[in-house]
Amino acid sequence: MDKLYFLTAGVPLRAGTKGYGRGFEIHDEMGLDGLELEFVHGVRISDKSREQVADAVKNSGKIITAHAPFYVNLNAREEDKVEASVQRIIETAMVTNELGGYSITFHAGFYLNQDAEIVYGKIREQIKIITESLDKAGNKIWIRPETTGKATQWGDLDEIIRISKEFETVLPCVDFSHIHARYNGFWNTYDEFASIFEKIGNELGQVALDNFHAHIAGIEYSVKGEKKHLNLNESDFNYKDLLKAFKDFNIKGAIVCESPNIEDDAKLLKDYYMSL
Repeated sequence: MDKLYFLTAGVPLRAGTKGYGRGFEIHDEMGLDGLELEFVHGVRISDKSREQVADAVKNSGKIITAHAPFYVNLNAREEDKVEASVQRIIETAMVTNELGGYSITFHAGFYLNQDAEIVYGKIREQIKIITESLDKAGNKIWIRPETTGKATQWGDLDEIIRISKEFETVLPCVDFSHIHARYNGFWNTYDEFASIFEKIGNELGQVALDNFHAHIAGIEYSVKGEKKHLNLNESDFNYKDLLKAFKDFNIKGAIVCESPNIEDDAKLLKDYYMSL
């Protein structure tokens, strides 16, 4: 990546029912850079939408990422659920790669009251299957387990970094709002944000800072972690200091805004970043 790009989590709301074509026009009108495909219930996208997305990447320089369906748990107790989860991630990677996408992300799983080291091993085994399958298909898209917002979910920053060390095409998706919520309001200062970049750079190398994938949103949380996303200015999330850290560390890659008002907060983030 050559710079930091600002994306919406899905088609801009202003597009209504007019789909990706109108969505990309809104990106142009607002100065935004692309979007994350939201495969919420399954990896489904119409032929028309495929054409519009691929055209936007090829001819308009839009950046595309994707979020795998939420029905993913690589640590499920039922083997069929694990296999279905693996397949959903592979399908997300295949479709996104075909459309010229940059990377995909997913929530890897839940601890289910099991020892964290055992869970790590199970998830590692499934990610190995995913990366080997994609490698055989010639698909080198970035595969990114996401930092999660609740202590019951596998995927704190250390676990995501650790798994990224083991596979050539795996890097973190850092959801800064999730980290803030998971630790009940901490990880919300410039120094804390800077320490995340320092840790990733030290442990994964410059390639991870030059090919970043982040989620940002306002967030409501409790002692149990994430409750729901909020608009940035309706939350306590310190996005200004986070963007200062992005600038100071010269991070390149994609920031995906997941606030309820996705395009307005994406523009808020980009405008503030560009003002620094």
